[in-house]
Amino acid sequence: MSTPTGREAPADHPIAPILANRWSPRSFTGAPLPPGALDSLLEGARWAASSNNLQPWHFIVARRDAEAEAFETLVGVLSPNNQTWARKAGVLMLSVARLANPNNGNPMRHALHDTGAATAQMALQAAALGLQAHLMAGFDAAAARTAFGIPEGFDPVAAIAIGEVGPPEALPEALAARETAPRQRRPVSEFAMFGGWRG
Repeated sequence: MSTPTGREAPADHPIAPILANRWSPRSFTGAPLPPGALDSLLEGARWAASSNNLQPWHFIVARRDAEAEAFETLVGVLSPNNQTWARKAGVLMLSVARLANPNNGNPMRHALHDTGAATAQMALQAAALGLQAHLMAGFDAAAARTAFGIPEGFDPVAAIAIGEVGPPEALPEALAARETAPRQRRPVSEFAMFGGWRG
């Protein structure tokens, strides 16, 4: 695993090691992904659960060393803060959801959910390979649509940086502090509602 000591999730209850070791670093080494790794990442996404098996997810993939122009284009649609660190990832991706059922044209209410599930599986597969993925909401969806020719009926969902984790010291001071800050999540008691909704 590429999870540095102290970055494992401080879970309150037992969870699988792969879950505890997945995190979202900002420091990447710039190294290309190992041979076969990208295929494994996309295969991990491929086998995500999907409503009616419609598999609405798509991924625009830009390897730093192979699709350099597309990589720089993807960097360019990120928020300025994300641009400072994401350009050192080995691969950048953009997840895109198909919004309508291709069989009948009906809206797919779960398209974003399923695309997120596929992306989460990709992030876990990255952790299993000793890599990490950082999913980003901070990008310009309209600019991404234009830059990559994404047609109507498909929505850009998230930008994704994947690669070999680098040292926190390689980041600007403010980001380095976030990189080493204790990991936190809401307790289960705040989101698990047994028997019905409670406000």
